[in-house]
Amino acid sequence: MAGQYLDFEEPIIELEKKIAELKAVSKNNGIDFSGEIRRLHKKANRLRHSLLSRLTRWQRTQLARHPSRPFAFDYINMMTKDFIELHGDRHFGDCHSIIGGIARLEDWSVFIIGQQKGRDIKEKMYRNFGMPQPEGYRKALRLMKFAEKFGKPIITLIDTPGAYPGIGAEERGQAEAIARNLYEMANISVPIIVVVIGEGGSGGALAVGVGNRVLMLENSVYSVISPEGCATILWEDCKKVEEAAEALCLAADDLLKLGVIDEIIKEPLGGAHRNPEATAGILRRVLRRYLQELTLLSPDDLIQQRREKFRVMGTFTER
Repeated sequence: MAGQYLDFEEPIIELEKKIAELKAVSKNNGIDFSGEIRRLHKKANRLRHSLLSRLTRWQRTQLARHPSRPFAFDYINMMTKDFIELHGDRHFGDCHSIIGGIARLEDWSVFIIGQQKGRDIKEKMYRNFGMPQPEGYRKALRLMKFAEKFGKPIITLIDTPGAYPGIGAEERGQAEAIARNLYEMANISVPIIVVVIGEGGSGGALAVGVGNRVLMLENSVYSVISPEGCATILWEDCKKVEEAAEALCLAADDLLKLGVIDEIIKEPLGGAHRNPEATAGILRRVLRRYLQELTLLSPDDLIQQRREKFRVMGTFTER
């Protein structure tokens, strides 16, 4: 996805172009520009640190939606072995916005369920722009029940703007499918680890988001509604997305402070799209740590811990 970058990334991209030009001249003409190249590399790294340390919540949202950001399938391919994808909800059909199956993650046999977007227009249409239909949520639940039957941990990778709001989806019970997943996930007797890898949009994300541990990649977002939807409802002006993003407090550090998530997973400098393999390696190590911890708990303890975790969210103290 070379050449795709966000507006606030432009100064970094310009420096990288200069570095690439110097390397090409050095290679073709035998001129040593190594000192200048090192200087520009240091300057680019300082600029990345400076830009990323003061990103607004809207800019975090843009990074979460970056066209080159790794998707669920990318992480599955980079982190696991022997992935076998399973299809269909055994009621209506197969939803291509939700993928899932069994795989090997280091020493564990796990079930992985992910929300998958597309890169080009053909794949975006095929994946319904990452917006699951009710049969997708029912497929996810079928796989989770399958995992429970065989005592396998469950990992879910969240990346959706929200559940698909079309007439057909509503006719087939979109709200019921989401509600059913919330109820059932609270009572599943195997470890569930949830990771927000991009966008976590409303009930469409939460329907696969009830876990013993909920994690977020550093530049992902998680909210009850998109900034665009919030701006349209509150101000009747979709251009007020920056104000909406600030009001929603949807960034990872916001949600860690609120107790909605358990940990922020650091990304390589510049974001996951800058080095997908390194991001997958970091995520794999974090998942290993939590698998080691959670697989020691009894089924009853897993259920109790998960219920209690979500029960206390949203509590407040009057002063």
